[in-house]
Amino acid sequence: MAEQTITLGGGCFWCTEAVFVRVRGVLDVESGYCNGQVPRPTYEQVCTGQTGHVEVVRLRYEDSVIDLRSLLEIFFTVHDPTTLNRQGNDVGTQYRSGIYTESDHDAVVARDYIAALTQAGVFHAPIVTEVQPLSMYSAAEAYHQDYFEHHPHQGYCAYVVAPKVLKLEKSFSHWLR
Repeated sequence: MAEQTITLGGGCFWCTEAVFVRVRGVLDVESGYCNGQVPRPTYEQVCTGQTGHVEVVRLRYEDSVIDLRSLLEIFFTVHDPTTLNRQGNDVGTQYRSGIYTESDHDAVVARDYIAALTQAGVFHAPIVTEVQPLSMYSAAEAYHQDYFEHHPHQGYCAYVVAPKVLKLEKSFSHWLR
C-alpha cells in the first residue's frame, strides 16, 4: 500500500474535482493553483491570467487500487486536451490542460500515455496537455473545495460540471466508489 500524488489541470477545478472524488482508490482531492509566479495567489489574482497559475486538483491516491495510467485515462476522457488555454467557455491560461508531476517516473508515464493517445489518433486535433514538474502549489480557498457537492444546482454546476460526472459514470463505472 503506497500513497501517491499527482496534480492535474483540466479547466475549471470544480469539474475535475467533482469527477475524481467519485473514483475508487482516490483518497483525497484538493482544488488549488500551481506553476505560476506568485506565492499563494487568490482566486481573483489567478482569474486575471497574470499570475501564470493553473487551476488544478491535487489527487492523493492508493496505487495498489488505481494506478496513474488509469487516472490519466479518466482525465483525458472528461476534458478536452486539444484546446490551448481553454475548456468550453472557460478561456485563459489558468484553464490550460496539464499534468504536474513530483517524480520523473510520473512524468514518463504521462508522456508515454500522451504519445500512445497521439499514435492511436484518439483526438481530432493535437494534444496540447503540458507535462511539467509541480511548482508553486497552493490550495484554493475553502469555498472552492467540494464545490459541486455543495452547489449541484448552481448554473455552472448543472450545465458544465454535471455532464462530466455523468461521463465518468457511463465510461468508468468500474472505477466508481
